[in-house]
Amino acid sequence: MRRRGKLGAYVALMKPRIIELLLVTTLPTMMLAHGGFPPIGLVLATLVGGTLAAGSANVLNCYLDRDIDKVMHRTKRRPLVTGEVTPREALILGLVLGVVSLAWLALTTNLVAAALTAAAILIYVVGYTMILKRRTSQNIVWGGIAGCMPVFIGWAAVTGTLSWAAVALFGVIFFWTPPHYWPLAMKFRRDYAAAGVPMLPVVAGDKRVAIESLAYAAAMVACTLALVPLAGMSWVYTVVASGAGVWFLATCVQLYRRAIQPRVVKLHEMRVFHGSITYLSVVFLAVAIDPLLPW
Repeated sequence: MRRRGKLGAYVALMKPRIIELLLVTTLPTMMLAHGGFPPIGLVLATLVGGTLAAGSANVLNCYLDRDIDKVMHRTKRRPLVTGEVTPREALILGLVLGVVSLAWLALTTNLVAAALTAAAILIYVVGYTMILKRRTSQNIVWGGIAGCMPVFIGWAAVTGTLSWAAVALFGVIFFWTPPHYWPLAMKFRRDYAAAGVPMLPVVAGDKRVAIESLAYAAAMVACTLALVPLAGMSWVYTVVASGAGVWFLATCVQLYRRAIQPRVVKLHEMRVFHGSITYLSVVFLAVAIDPLLPW
């Protein structure tokens, strides 16, 4: 039981819910790059390597952020805070996962995918966690590049290179990240303020947060539609991406209306947060289905 509890703590440090969201974007990207379903061995190899790499980055993030995790209500139950895992154990786990993931991808996919994976880990651990997170309100914007890398990795695993279609998919996730994360930061702004993390909702008013979220969401929808000519997507994808985009933009407009008329418009921030996850899942499901269509 003790060993099983320790294993569960290690898994919790890897943040499996975040990994799940990353894998949701990887497989559809591989299907689009291949023009159908890629060889199952390549798919499994890429997903396993991506899971290990994301787990490495998340564990190292927890290791570096353990001081602020103690302060924040949302993170106070993480294993490094509760003492279930020691800092030394977490550091070793994060480094081992990173090394194993890179070696695995280099051996089972190709060196391009492995190099992109190494870049993703460095961007998240060094760029976001160590440099940006505690210094700028734009931390999640540029640090979010790490979350965009799975589409590059998936595309490279299939083709050994990148293309403008992969860049468009990268742009979808890049512009999706702020309107996805800022509503969560709005809910927990006191936590971030207490921890000294200058998330945009901590240093700016709701109106500015809503305007910037809407602008990023509009750019995100533009990237989904740019994929149509770049990847030769069918009318099915076009309709789904357009409909989902209009729906999510309307949700962001509601967030703006709530910011300027809080007594009139009742909208919980987490509705936008959860809506962003639904939006991304629907768009990438359409990306996966489109190459399988007979026309």
